[in-house]
Amino acid sequence: MQILHSKIYGQEKSGTPLLVFHGLFGMLDNWGSFGKEMGELFPVHLIDLRNHGKSFHSEEMSHDDLAHDITHYMEHYGIAKANLLGHSLGGKAVMQFAIKYPLKVEKLIVVDIGPKAYPPHHQGIMKALESVDFEKVNSRQEVEELLHQFIPEKSVIQFLTKNLYWKDDKKLDWRFNLKTLSEKYSEFVSNAIKYGVFTGETLFVAGAKSNYILPQDEFQIKQQFPNSSIVTIKNAGHWVQAENPKDFNEVVKDFIMHKFLS
Repeated sequence: MQILHSKIYGQEKSGTPLLVFHGLFGMLDNWGSFGKEMGELFPVHLIDLRNHGKSFHSEEMSHDDLAHDITHYMEHYGIAKANLLGHSLGGKAVMQFAIKYPLKVEKLIVVDIGPKAYPPHHQGIMKALESVDFEKVNSRQEVEELLHQFIPEKSVIQFLTKNLYWKDDKKLDWRFNLKTLSEKYSEFVSNAIKYGVFTGETLFVAGAKSNYILPQDEFQIKQQFPNSSIVTIKNAGHWVQAENPKDFNEVVKDFIMHKFLS
């Protein structure tokens, strides 16, 4: 059994631990400042999903696989019950986990994603990443220039190139498992969360400039997560936690510390 890679803040603190899961092509490092701030209050585990960051690579990548990884992680660290936070793909993982293992979840926070199926929308990024031949490129700058041919947004390129690292043979490579993410894309993006209900306290956090959670999604959200609220963070798109960290952190803190939901 392989255990997901993590970085833990606030280990000396008491209280229910918060497990945090990043989105597609992300890694736990994206959540470093959030982890430090929340770690002042309670234990925080920033975790790399399978096929991402420093976690293990696998040919499987379904929502169920991601949920099982969370179970194994909690067992490994002796965590009986946790607060869970997931952004985008990580949000799908924690929703599936909460529905399958409701007794292991204290509170659930889902960031800018719903339980529905989404149409494929990362084709441009996939094409860009697959255009990089690491036998031919020798610097991060060369990789950035190649990606720029497909991706106009500098912020997206910076986000992706955080995944670059030097292998032992002095060649660059991606930390994520591009082969599996490309092959299994429809399993984790274009599939809805399996039907089921989680009745625990749940917070959906949407970015005001994002279209991942739409007004018409509220019906399905309430069907599967009846004890949920949706909060919209102003001046933020899909990467809510990076684009408006002050408001985002405040909302998460309030929800976990029992002040938010009435």
